[in-house]
Amino acid sequence: MSSHGKTWWGQHFLAALEEQMDAGRLQRGRSYAGPSRILRFEISAKGLVSATVRGNVNPYFGVTKEPRYEVAFQLKPIPAKARKTLIAELGSRADLVSRLLMNEMPDGIDAAFAASGFTLLPRSEKDFQRADCSCPDWANPCKHIAGVYYRLADRLDQDPLLLFELRGLARTQLRTELARTPLGQALAPLMNADEQAPPEPVASLYPPLLARTGPSANTEAVAARAFWQAPVPLPEDEAQPADAASVPAMLIKKGGDFPPFWDRSQSFIAVMEAFYQRVKTKNKQRL
Repeated sequence: MSSHGKTWWGQHFLAALEEQMDAGRLQRGRSYAGPSRILRFEISAKGLVSATVRGNVNPYFGVTKEPRYEVAFQLKPIPAKARKTLIAELGSRADLVSRLLMNEMPDGIDAAFAASGFTLLPRSEKDFQRADCSCPDWANPCKHIAGVYYRLADRLDQDPLLLFELRGLARTQLRTELARTPLGQALAPLMNADEQAPPEPVASLYPPLLARTGPSANTEAVAARAFWQAPVPLPEDEAQPADAASVPAMLIKKGGDFPPFWDRSQSFIAVMEAFYQRVKTKNKQRL
């Protein structure tokens, strides 16, 4: 089974759970994080995480029908008074504003939250406003809550700004507030300039052909020789250095280190870069 918490924020998120549970329940909780166990998983606009978890049949305890348990937990929202201080602190640092406007998690986000007197990542059970499960286990968190928590950690690896929504601050509101700060006003236009312009319709899929020149320039005929042969020969291929990358792999890098389909602990980009290098070395004489 793949490991959870592949990013630094995912690891900190799981640390709050692991400090509250014994090793036995933690191990069973990891086995409850898969799709065969979690039949429903939802996150509301207010940051409430709810799920339906499939339990086990155990005739010894009188459980003869496969049970379904309802799990719900929620982090404490950021107080309204702390939001203004938090936005001002985040908006005073260009490294934080630029990364957040690009939907990325900055490395120094914890220090910015600490300056506002609040925490983004949970640290103990005090950071939870609610943690409920309908199972008969007396312990809280139980293995079913742990399974849903591990599933949420996987989501956070792929979508770090979901942490703000779990704290009651929608990402659209966060981006709007940051864009209003002095640094945000300077950086937001630069971020938007890189966005791709909408496509414009064209009359034909193919480029127009060059018409014949000279006395018959008024005709629609095409000079086949002039069309297929360029007036100036194309330059010879320049020799590339031995260490030049043959495949830029921009689509792979755009997906990040841990895209949704990648379930391994090592970086997907690092694995693909090593793969490209092996292919290039093996087929060096053919390239």
